Amino acid sequence: MLFDLQLYTTTLIIAFMRLTLVTGVSLHILLTKRNTSSAIGWIGVCVLMPFLGTTLYLMFGINRVTRLAKKLVGDRTSHKQEGTDLSSWNAGLDGQFAPLALMVGKLTTRPVVGNNSITCLHDGDGAYPHMLEAIEKARKSILLCSYIFRHDASGQLFADKLIAAQQRGVSVRVLVDGIGSGYFLSPIYRYLKKSGVPCARFMHSLLPWRMPFLNLRNHRKILVVDGRIGFMGGLNIADNNLVGRHPKHPVSDTHFQIEGPVVHQLAQVAAWDWYFTTGEQLSRDLFLQEHAGKGTSLARIVTAGPDTDLEKIEYTMLQAITLSRKSIRLMTPYFLPGARFLSELGLAALRGVQVDIIIPLRSNHRPLDWACAANISPLLDTGVRIWHANPPFNHSKLMVVDKAWSFVGSSNLDIRSLRLNFEINMETYDVTLANIIDDFICQHRNHRLTHYDLDQRNSLTRIRDSFARLFMPYL
Repeated sequence: MLFDLQLYTTTLIIAFMRLTLVTGVSLHILLTKRNTSSAIGWIGVCVLMPFLGTTLYLMFGINRVTRLAKKLVGDRTSHKQEGTDLSSWNAGLDGQFAPLALMVGKLTTRPVVGNNSITCLHDGDGAYPHMLEAIEKARKSILLCSYIFRHDASGQLFADKLIAAQQRGVSVRVLVDGIGSGYFLSPIYRYLKKSGVPCARFMHSLLPWRMPFLNLRNHRKILVVDGRIGFMGGLNIADNNLVGRHPKHPVSDTHFQIEGPVVHQLAQVAAWDWYFTTGEQLSRDLFLQEHAGKGTSLARIVTAGPDTDLEKIEYTMLQAITLSRKSIRLMTPYFLPGARFLSELGLAALRGVQVDIIIPLRSNHRPLDWACAANISPLLDTGVRIWHANPPFNHSKLMVVDKAWSFVGSSNLDIRSLRLNFEINMETYDVTLANIIDDFICQHRNHRLTHYDLDQRNSLTRIRDSFARLFMPYL
């Protein structure tokens, strides 16, 4: 009788704990999750597995980055606004893209700035020499942020140049991602730290209660020297980016060298990331100097991340698609956007806009290719043209609308990149540059993907692809 009473009491306690956990977590999900499918998914997991589901939600379902960002956002806002006229978002732009310039200005609180010189650089072969030369000529400061910074021959060369700059009195700060540049071991981080270069790992921790940070990566690639010259785009620092040397797994990419006022915005982003990671507020006189430019490009930096910049890159792209009249060219290594993005592209094609999407014949992440194959059929129905680019694998992230507006940077066209990663892009209102990028994209239209190609897949392949598609938010 006593045993039965104890069993009954234990059962009641467990049932009460289950109900409390499910109720508490469900209420938190309802109040914080904007995405309906995500909310339903998490609630379902917690109802079916209250204890395990609650543990998973606490680890991976709560965006703690936003809380930290809000604590620091006052300093970030003051950095953004210094030296800029926030009453004029579009720099006097008129015509087709004036609404875009106005919207992005309000979205980002950054103005369009003119007199910029922007140069396209392809692969490590084309970009690394310019980047290394800028580091060699640095006199005051160097800010470097990279998702992947390997300790191979290329990484060693960059590291030695940074160390030499630090030793001759240049203020150097290097930020590498806590996953992309090695999670358990980060050889380049240890090498730079040992050599006296201030180096940090973005959101890196081995503590179990900080595991959600595994999901939130800094995917930005930024180099700013003396606040005068900047580099940004999709290029990491690794030997496999030196395509001309024929590495085992070559990765082609596009980077941009920038001079002019927009470099100040680029430096602000890198300085914010450093502050976000280390708590050190960098000297404006050293790292955030403003320099006049002699170029002709109008440009603006757009950032996105799970902090206060949530989905801003995606919103910018969606608005540009809406304003398109003749053509949209997109080049991306991974194409797994959400339904909203797919719908806008399809609608543009249906109203007569020529939409071209270029993806690699085979990327460096096969599950993403599988999921993409199961996700693109509706686009083909609307007349969107999807092309495979021949090897080597191209990691460029480029967008051009009507050969007049371009959008380049680190952001891939997948849900993870658009909503979870910290990304940086640059919009430019420059017809000459847009035509250069447009031509580059069109050169990679090697094989057009059709319904016939998709129908040729056997049943097992279709099942595999459809199963991979279920993991789109996490790939």
